[in-house]
Amino acid sequence: MASKTGPSTVPADVAAAAAAAAAAKPKRVRTGCLTCRERHLKCDEGVPDCQNCKKSNRECKRGVRLNFIDTTIRNPPITPPTEDWDVIFQDESREIASEYRGGLSRYAAIEIEAEGDVVPKEESTFDFADPMIQAPVLAHQQLPSQQIQPGGVEAYAASMQPMPDQGRDQHQRHGSTNSDSTFSSHTIGATSVSSYNNTKQTLTPPSETREVLTDPEELLFMQVFVEEVGIWMDSMDPYKHFSRLLPFDSLSEPMLLNAFLACGARHLVLVNPAYQEDKALHYYDSATRLLLRQLQNPYRDTVICATTAVILNVYEIMCEKPLQRMNHIAGARALIKECGWNATSVGVGAACFWLNVGMELLSCLHFNWQVAWNPNDWGLDMDFSGPTGPGREEIWTYRILWILGKVANFRALMTPRSSDPPQDHMRIQNRYEEWKILKDWCDAWDNSVPRTMQPLGRSHPFQQTSKSLFPEVWLIKRATVIARMFYHTALICLAQTNPMISVSQQEVQDMQEMQMQNAQTLCGIIAHVKDRGVASVALRSIHHAGECLISRPEQEEVLTIVNKIHKETGWGINFVIEGLIKKWGWSGQDSLQQPLNYGFQQQASTTSLPPAPPPKSIPSGIPNPMYARADFGQPIHPYQNYYVAPQHHPGGQNFNHF
Repeated sequence: MASKTGPSTVPADVAAAAAAAAAAKPKRVRTGCLTCRERHLKCDEGVPDCQNCKKSNRECKRGVRLNFIDTTIRNPPITPPTEDWDVIFQDESREIASEYRGGLSRYAAIEIEAEGDVVPKEESTFDFADPMIQAPVLAHQQLPSQQIQPGGVEAYAASMQPMPDQGRDQHQRHGSTNSDSTFSSHTIGATSVSSYNNTKQTLTPPSETREVLTDPEELLFMQVFVEEVGIWMDSMDPYKHFSRLLPFDSLSEPMLLNAFLACGARHLVLVNPAYQEDKALHYYDSATRLLLRQLQNPYRDTVICATTAVILNVYEIMCEKPLQRMNHIAGARALIKECGWNATSVGVGAACFWLNVGMELLSCLHFNWQVAWNPNDWGLDMDFSGPTGPGREEIWTYRILWILGKVANFRALMTPRSSDPPQDHMRIQNRYEEWKILKDWCDAWDNSVPRTMQPLGRSHPFQQTSKSLFPEVWLIKRATVIARMFYHTALICLAQTNPMISVSQQEVQDMQEMQMQNAQTLCGIIAHVKDRGVASVALRSIHHAGECLISRPEQEEVLTIVNKIHKETGWGINFVIEGLIKKWGWSGQDSLQQPLNYGFQQQASTTSLPPAPPPKSIPSGIPNPMYARADFGQPIHPYQNYYVAPQHHPGGQNFNHF
């Protein structure tokens, strides 16, 4: 019987043959020269030159060579955020390859996306000539292309692409960090969003921590923003978020920083001809691109997105030709509503809300439109019986702004008399009852404000050394100056819209006196104020007050005040000059002589030219058309091709930072 061999038993002759074959197989050289490796030869590893290189008279190259086989860059699938930590994927393959000769050349070049052309849409063809608080045409410059099909998390994850941006290295210096932020916690109305540090899904990974601004250009633009632009944005904010708090947060928020720099650069363009617009546009486009990418992220921080959109809207208002760049006017409002901000909000939400509604109200007063966001829906406490001590000036400023919004809506709804006397009489009576309610609101506000919101000093023109024709009214706090401008503007509008002036001659005389008194007082406040932080409201208010003046010397002083505001702030004034001259009925020769005395040579040259074709009529009395679609709940809404509904993390904190 044959013997059985176990499964692990190997015949002796087979094992010997395998050992001999292994000994005869040449070993792979690990430290051979690069020259032999390129020639696919075995190197004897001789030093300093191997035998192969000596025989062929070649340079024996030494070193370590890395083979970059896979040079395709892709974004990883999205990782949902957690409560306690963030996951950020940072691709360093280009940086590593660049340290080796020829390594970076193996990667495809970074494509720089071309700017979109201005493509006007035929949604509106009105001619808006106001270069300040504009109500621009809905036609605007195309937003940077970011193709995505909104569809929630899946669509977002499938659409992640490397960010095509100009000046990539420069923008990476604005990368996000996890430093403490003003946005670290918020209560947004009834909706709480999670901490930005806890839930942000950064699309452009951080490249460095920015403790301070070190680039001289960025430092200059930020200083200009804080000292010239942020001061009027904070005119109704007791915490001064835009000029004192948010600049520190922008060190860790790239799109916020770019928005600030854009506004600072834009202001320099307005006041100093030595600065060109390209820098401002560069920062504006960068901030817009970053915002659009964040709007595609369902786990984004809606607070910082809304804040950035508000600042970009301010930039657009500052432009000399804003009609081509109104990408964010409705978007900022829609994002504010998405955050649930209103008059009850605090912190950065309150700052954005009051700035946004204040800018809209000034625009509606100019175009005689209704305020799109009805003041009744703001949620403001209008109980005047509460505390009235010092330190609450901003609350009373909000209240007079609310009253002015109601007055603007009342004025916009004025209708001509009908041919039916009984029906017309009833309409006038109803309107007069509403008018008296608004007038009582103004009187109650004036009687209830704290003593710190009343003038500290007042002098008549003949008592002054400034040779002004208007009384000097000395108000101390910036919020008080703003509130008084709103108050006198509301009374001027009420004097012009009293329904009884069409049936009572006594009412006509009383309203003319009321109108003139408030117009002169308002001009006196603006003529003597030295705070540039009130310039935006002052320019609009003096436009309404100046139209009421009938004395030629007073009219000329108004134009001098307007010119002074322009020189100090760079705000466009052509619409004010043209509107006032037309209202006063100055002839071409009169308006030609006046600018030579007050520095309006540019405006003078235009008045002597043949009149331009009249612009298409702007409908009045309608709700502000610029905010007609400022709601993401509508089928057509702002950021139509970029917006993805946010999904707030349930672990978000619910407390106020300020």
